Amino acid sequence: MTEKSSHAQHADRIADIWGTRTPHASGTQWPARVDQYLADGLTAADVDRWVRSACLLCSNGCGVEIAVRDGRIVGVRGRPEDRVNHGRLGPKGLYGWQGQQRDRLTTPLIRRNGQLVETDWETAMTAVVQRSRTLLDTKGPLSHGFFTSGQLMSEEYYTLAMIGKGGIGTPHMDGNTRWCTSTAAAAFQETFGCDGQPGSYTDIDSCDAIFLYGHNVAETQTVLWARMLDRLDGADPPRLVCVDPRRTKVAERATVHLPLRNGTNLALMNALVHELIANGFVDEDYVAAHTVGIDALEELTRDTTPEWAAEICDVPADDIRRAAEIFGTSKRVVSTVSMGFYQSHQATAASCQVNNMHLLRGMIGRPGAGVLQMNGQPTAQNNRECGCGPALPGFRNWANPEHVAELAALWNVDPLAIPHWAPPTDAMTMFRYAEQGSIGFLWIAGTNPGVSMPDLARVRRILSGDQCFVVVSDGYRTETTELADVVLPTALWAEKTGTHTNVDRTVHLSEQAVQPPGQARSDLAIWIDYARRLGLTDKDGGPLPPWNTPAEAFEAWQRCSAGRPVDYTGLSYELLHEHGGIQWPCNTAVPAGTERLYADGVFPTDAQYCQSYGHDLATGAPVTETQYRATDPAGRAILKAAAYEPAYELPDDHYPLRLTTGRTVYHWHTRTKTARAPQLQQAAPSMWLEVSRQDAKQYGVAEGDIVRVTSRRGSLEAPARISHVREGVVFGPWHYGDDPINELTLNAWDPISRQPEFKVAAVALERVRAGDGPAPAPTNTASAPANGEGRS
Repeated sequence: MTEKSSHAQHADRIADIWGTRTPHASGTQWPARVDQYLADGLTAADVDRWVRSACLLCSNGCGVEIAVRDGRIVGVRGRPEDRVNHGRLGPKGLYGWQGQQRDRLTTPLIRRNGQLVETDWETAMTAVVQRSRTLLDTKGPLSHGFFTSGQLMSEEYYTLAMIGKGGIGTPHMDGNTRWCTSTAAAAFQETFGCDGQPGSYTDIDSCDAIFLYGHNVAETQTVLWARMLDRLDGADPPRLVCVDPRRTKVAERATVHLPLRNGTNLALMNALVHELIANGFVDEDYVAAHTVGIDALEELTRDTTPEWAAEICDVPADDIRRAAEIFGTSKRVVSTVSMGFYQSHQATAASCQVNNMHLLRGMIGRPGAGVLQMNGQPTAQNNRECGCGPALPGFRNWANPEHVAELAALWNVDPLAIPHWAPPTDAMTMFRYAEQGSIGFLWIAGTNPGVSMPDLARVRRILSGDQCFVVVSDGYRTETTELADVVLPTALWAEKTGTHTNVDRTVHLSEQAVQPPGQARSDLAIWIDYARRLGLTDKDGGPLPPWNTPAEAFEAWQRCSAGRPVDYTGLSYELLHEHGGIQWPCNTAVPAGTERLYADGVFPTDAQYCQSYGHDLATGAPVTETQYRATDPAGRAILKAAAYEPAYELPDDHYPLRLTTGRTVYHWHTRTKTARAPQLQQAAPSMWLEVSRQDAKQYGVAEGDIVRVTSRRGSLEAPARISHVREGVVFGPWHYGDDPINELTLNAWDPISRQPEFKVAAVALERVRAGDGPAPAPTNTASAPANGEGRS
């Protein structure tokens, strides 16, 4: 079924977010449905050419073709043969590309007399390199920090990883992936010894139960939810369990909805594990053969009964018991985990318990039975793989000298040049170093921390101060560029060529469709120029990096990935162009890619091969190599857990409610692109705050009233939406830089993943005045009005 371009379609795919259903039964292939949108009344006959790519407006990574006419993008359509989406696209995928066609940065900017003014590339890059060289000569490599994104390409991440870690030698490299996916990476390393998604999206097609932990998939990965809906509407639907304090569209379809207090995830998970063990829902043969740590897990969860968790989470004990029974009696369970768990104070421990539940049931590596620890961004996986963030490329272990030596040989640099004397620096610590001035040069690429970071007023002070020279590469002027010393205009999606990898390890090639506007350049070209001007060389005096083009960078990345879990050696631009998405590892042994990891029950936990020796889940203290080798799991998964502890900041008499933040289906992060797409901006034009019916009654708040929410760090006024959020909780979207809810969030994080606590902050609520009508929140999402008084 093909959706045709028409003005009516605007309203249809904004109102009907997930599109027409194509139900199917377990074990059958998900039917194709090609979604298409062409602007300006055009038809397919008007298109000059279609260029193959994948959508970068959520972590699903849907296969897409870009319509080009007269050198401009004029629309998109899904690729029916692509394994990720079978032709479907969500609202952001259909309409978001329009945001690239207006208000773009087209020339470099430099700060003169306190103001950003236009300049040329030579002047801008000279200023960047002069400050960089001065600091390197006077303070050394620890003066430099690089803060990137989850929206660039493998070739760009790997290039910067070599520049930063092999050329400059700084450990201060991280990305805004720290806000979205660092817990996924941490949980994989703690349980399986290495990063990498075990499961596959195709598991949805044959499972008989789906568990979603803190994952509003209906809004954050719309096409994945469409895949789930087609099973739920099929002949033999899976049972669905949803853990979320809001009544999302997922919760409305759930067999069991657990609307727990935000901040109590680990208590719930410990109770679910308790129930699996207490009721004998354990594959003892699998656990004995393929795991270590069962005795400690049993001991830790011995007393974490449903009744105990019910008191903490404020959900019925019988519902916890029912959820555990579904998990324990289903033959094939798929679990997804996302921001509701990740952006929390015990994020890694809670996420590891999800892994543990699958291991206890032997539900890893077979069709319909797997874990999907989600990414928040489309190419967060590439940042993790290529070592541009807090890891070494190829999932190498920074604490293993042989891994460091191997990487040094690939790069032809001295092993001592690669920082490995201590753990890589996380983003929260990097910004503290920038605040103190020890990082005097901070390059921010493809992200907008001036809206996205917690304790936002402090972050904006850091970026605007004189103690740190700030370079920003972006396609738009943002809240962050306005605080920079130099701003560089970049090419965006469809304006450059490169690869990116989605949640379930599917690699796509995104081909250049059009030229970037004005003087904008790809991040790859910018960083190669920087390295050349800085004079970075390898041991033999050759240029570092030794490549200039995306294809050359991809080939270098393939060599780096060889022999590691994330093996790309069997991939090529030609193969990806013809076939579409392919899952790594892909090599001569598995030339078509790998559907699922660990099908043989062997995990990358061998001490000589693993990516990490792990941590104490309660304290974050690293496990040393000696300690790890003493209990070497030798290819077995590790059952790890921690006791529940309350959140860092709890309600009290002055701040009696809990704040939680999140996303809405129509916008992507800080709206630099989606705010410029008319259909998406009209669907969610401005900030709102959600309160429950009970709290609205207590505080005298009506739909659309202007309310003020105040934390210990700041306050925010916005129209109130009386929604189905649980009592005692205030929800707000974090997309709106002019009304930034992150001024209220706190500067605290999980001890292992170092992912910030966005989901719990103590706040007070007060009514300020009457509004001008209903809140501007969508009415067909989790933000739907409880009393039906939404916008028409």
